[in-house]
Formats: sequence, C-alpha cells, structure tokens
Amino acid sequence: MLSNDATRRIAFQGELGAFSHQACREVFPDLEPHPCPTFEAALDAVKSREADLAMMPIENSLYGRVADLHHLLPTSALYAIGEHFVPVRLQLLGLPGAKLEDIREAQSHTVALGQCRAFLKQHEIEAFTGGDTAGSARQVAEAGDKSRAAIASKLAGEIYGLEVLAANIEDHAHNTTRFLVMSRQKIEADPTGGETVTSFIFQVRNVPAALYKAMGGFATNGVNMVKLESFMKDGSFTATEFYAEIEGHPAEPRVARALEELGFFSRHVVVLGVFPAHPYRRIAAQNGSR
Repeated sequence: MLSNDATRRIAFQGELGAFSHQACREVFPDLEPHPCPTFEAALDAVKSREADLAMMPIENSLYGRVADLHHLLPTSALYAIGEHFVPVRLQLLGLPGAKLEDIREAQSHTVALGQCRAFLKQHEIEAFTGGDTAGSARQVAEAGDKSRAAIASKLAGEIYGLEVLAANIEDHAHNTTRFLVMSRQKIEADPTGGETVTSFIFQVRNVPAALYKAMGGFATNGVNMVKLESFMKDGSFTATEFYAEIEGHPAEPRVARALEELGFFSRHVVVLGVFPAHPYRRIAAQNGSR
C-alpha cells in the first residue's frame, strides 16, 4: 500500500497489543511501534520527528467516528497518506493453564466489554472496566490470578504471555475500525494508479442554502461523496465544520470542478489527504449491495 523504505517508527495511541498496534504491524511490519498515551501525543510524535508516521483510528462500523480526531487532524499540519481497515476480533485471554470455566471476571475497555455482552452473560462472567484492551491484558498477566481474564486482541495475548481461552467472542462479526496513516510529508496517490479517496475539511459561508449549494457541484460533476460529517468549531453553535471524503483525485477534471464550486460557498477548504482506496471498500460495497 505504502512504501516504508524511508521510515523507522510509527506512532499510535494505546499500549503494545492495542488494535492500533495491530494495524501498524499489518501495514508496516518493519517499523518500530511507538505507543503514545493520547491521540494528540501520537500526532505530536510525528510533528516532533520522534516518529515518521502515525496510525490513527478515524471511525468504527458500530460506534461511528472517533470524535477527538476530527478536531485534531485539521490543526495537526500532517497529511493523510493511506488508510487501513482492521476487523475487531476480541479474544478472552487468560493465564497459561487457565480454562474457560475458571474465569469469574473479565477486564477490558468499556467499548470492548459492550461488544461481548452475549458471551459474558452466557458464561456468567462479571465485566470490569479497564483503561484499554491491551492495558487490561497486561494487568491480568501481572496479577497472576487464573480466575481473571482480559478481552483484547490476539496480539495482546502474544505480547503479555496470555492464552486464548475463547476466540472471536464479539457480538457482531462485522465490527471494523478504519485507520488513517498520517505523515509530515505530503504524499498524494498517483491519479492514474487506481481508485482514490480525497479527504477534506470545509466550513460553509453564512448564506441561505450554503451547504446545499456547496454539495451541488459533486452531484452535477458525478463525484461520489462517501462521507459527510459535521462538528462544532471552537465550541460555537453557529460555526460548524464538515469532514468529507469523496471518490476521486483532485487531478481529475470532474473532481477539480466540484472542489472549485465547493470553494465558492465555503469560508475555507482544507484537503487532508489524497490516498489510494483500500480494497476493503470494494468488499464492503459488494456485501452492502446484497
């Protein structure tokens, strides 16, 4: 998907074994993972050159957008140069030698616990909230109690020496998280290299039907908009920004015309990235049309 010849470290939010770490491994297996406590710290690591890239979760198929990032990305001075999709497969992880019937409580991030309600209820396992999935796996390993388990990724089990007591216990098999790869360097996809996604932020002018008029250019030019989300700017009820993604490359005349028309009705338009569309998009579209 992306060349990693010139990079050495990739930042992500969370501990080793997090699903963001899994995404880093899948896309850039040769890069050193650089865990960070917050999303902002992961972006700052790239800006300060502690890391070359950052792997940032942008949305989840069950829980929607990752709200913090819509505020952080526009001011990060970084560029989106790729995307990756990770199916969220949750494992019940226990100490070596433990069995499923030994487990009395399971610890994980509150979202992960919510995704495994049916399994926990079936096996009468009490849920305990932890800071995140990977951190819960580490804490269970350190506690040394065979009646405790963690709900986390298979990678977290491998890192912290835990065994999979029950695999893929999530309630919804389609649960998937989408990530953006962020870079200091502006790297745009080859306009002749296949399907492309262009992501951008814009704020419409305060005129009647501004959003309707701004969107008209995409319809008349045959440009498919695959994402449009609004969020408040600086806590104001009157200043609303939009995060959008379209299929196509700004070098294409139809896309260029649509973006130009968007500019007529917007205070500003900031392109965050132009990157190759991940193959998962096509698979998801095919499944959705059935």
